Amino acid sequence: MIFDLIATSAKLLVFLGVFLGAITPLMVWVERRFSALIQDRPGPNRLGPLGLLQPVADVLKFMFKEDVTPTSADRFLYLLAPVLAVLPALTTFVFIPFGPTVEVAGRQVALVVSGADAGVLLLLAIASLGVYSLVLAGYASNNKYTLLGGIRASAQLISYELAMTLAVVAVLLPVGSFHLGDVVAYQQAHAWNVLLQPLGFFLFLIAMFAETNRLPFDLPEAESELVGGFHTEYSAMRFAAFFMSEYIAMTTLSALAATLYFGGWDLFGYTERIATALAGVVGAEWFWMGAVGMAVLTTKAMAFMLLFVWVRWTFPRFRYDQLMRLGWKVLLPLALANTVLVAILILSGVL
Repeated sequence: MIFDLIATSAKLLVFLGVFLGAITPLMVWVERRFSALIQDRPGPNRLGPLGLLQPVADVLKFMFKEDVTPTSADRFLYLLAPVLAVLPALTTFVFIPFGPTVEVAGRQVALVVSGADAGVLLLLAIASLGVYSLVLAGYASNNKYTLLGGIRASAQLISYELAMTLAVVAVLLPVGSFHLGDVVAYQQAHAWNVLLQPLGFFLFLIAMFAETNRLPFDLPEAESELVGGFHTEYSAMRFAAFFMSEYIAMTTLSALAATLYFGGWDLFGYTERIATALAGVVGAEWFWMGAVGMAVLTTKAMAFMLLFVWVRWTFPRFRYDQLMRLGWKVLLPLALANTVLVAILILSGVL
């Protein structure tokens, strides 16, 4: 029991340190520098070399800004909304494996924080709770712009969750398991799912942008129409909580996409070979397996994060009718067709 508790705590600290403590602040800097590069301007370049300390300055600014609560707001729900935004984002990453099962001190340890058999279902279920924070923020602020943003967020996330879930179901069908570790093992034995199910990956990719409210699907915020949407009335650290939850959700979905379609922590078998080679020199194969697996998964996730940034500063925003038409009349029928096609291929022995 004590060993399991220590192992789980260590894995949790690794994920908190790498995905939340490192990637999230780094992506704040990357977003600003990359957007500047696209727009042919310098971007943040004063604080630290290449402006690397700009995220630290942003955090300090949010900490010392005045925290205002509107007098006509529903105070309890207004304060609860940022908390509900952060909690699902902080929880979902625990189901993503960053290595195989290894032996530590004579015990088998799975390199995943939570090895729940229904890991994919739990991840999607918890991630879907994030919409409540947006709806509560929009309603509790007692502002017409925030209310419209909350209504848009609820309709958008519910619409695109259907296509995303069906794309994930199509990945799970040939695997026969809800465990993400089994999905990685299936890709090791066959091929990356992006090659086996390209349509499913395309649908999942589009749904990722909609689920994280990123351009061209940022209708719940839509600065040109709704000022700031659901978080218009928020300031200081409460606004920062919404800001942080968006980046954490982007990171989690990027890691999930890498796991479902790009082999996760595995890199054509080289992950285990590199870890074994390093263990032959330094020892502690379990440590190197986790370290190399984490590095591979992080690199793949970062590639998706860069895609998020590139799309944001390249494509224009959809109109709301276009957004809903795409979700219900294009993505959902395609997702259903993709699921049926995968089932037929399984029955015919192709997958």
